[in-house]
Amino acid sequence: MSIIECVPNISEGRRADIVDAIARAVDAVEGVRLLDRSSDASHNRSVLTLAGEAAPLKAAVLTIFDLAVQHIDLRSHTGEHPRIGAVDVVPFVPIEGATMADCVALARDTASAVSERFGIPVFLYEGAATRPSRTNLADIRRGQFEGLAARLATPEWAPDFGPPRPHPTAGATVIGARMPLVAYNINLDTDRLDVAKKIAAAVRFSSGGLRYVKAMGISLADRSLVQVSMNLTNVEHTPIHVVFDFVQREAARHGVRILESEIVGLVPASALVSAARHYLQLEHFTTDQVLENRLRRALSIGH
Repeated sequence: MSIIECVPNISEGRRADIVDAIARAVDAVEGVRLLDRSSDASHNRSVLTLAGEAAPLKAAVLTIFDLAVQHIDLRSHTGEHPRIGAVDVVPFVPIEGATMADCVALARDTASAVSERFGIPVFLYEGAATRPSRTNLADIRRGQFEGLAARLATPEWAPDFGPPRPHPTAGATVIGARMPLVAYNINLDTDRLDVAKKIAAAVRFSSGGLRYVKAMGISLADRSLVQVSMNLTNVEHTPIHVVFDFVQREAARHGVRILESEIVGLVPASALVSAARHYLQLEHFTTDQVLENRLRRALSIGH
């Protein structure tokens, strides 16, 4: 049995009834487990975490598109997070008994089905990208939904699947294959968006910051705060605590303190153990000392 993770990002984080309906529909797909869901009103975005084998995951993703196309209209959608689609991005992640090649094949198969069934243009990204310019999600999403029609009309941005024009209400979508990442946000105790943007520029790799970090500064207007919103694409090489300390130092340079941080969706236990080892200055600590890990191993051996 192979296990693949899928993390669809949906451009709806304010209408709980719509997100509930999508979650229920996904949960009803045989062979798929809905592991987590998270919604953010400021971002106006929800993230689902699914796991299963390839065929059931493809069916679940098509179910998500079916409901999202019915209920989400990007012409009236507003939110802090960049987006080009009602279902904005769908990554497939190899977890156990599956390879990156398996996830690439699944991404292409799903992209073909989405374009054919819904008439939505699809870009392939990360491990499934068909050209270097489409590896990075931010590059594909530049200009957002509002600039999508003009972009699709240029030869270099013809979609990998589907028509060279946006779906009237659902826009386009990005489907791909990648390794696990951690969605990590740090909220600053200020409403100064310029500070969040400067810190984001300092920490993200593309502008000279930390390797494996993508970042942007956004406003949480409903809380009178700003946020450094990040994707950490390899927490083994750039751990969460390294990112936190970096942002904290940069914030102090601007006379600002960190209010709190958050993890969106799921996170590998090893990432949290690494942070605990660092901040508690634990010597020779390993994951074998985590009670639940030891119990799980003991029970599996017993069976």
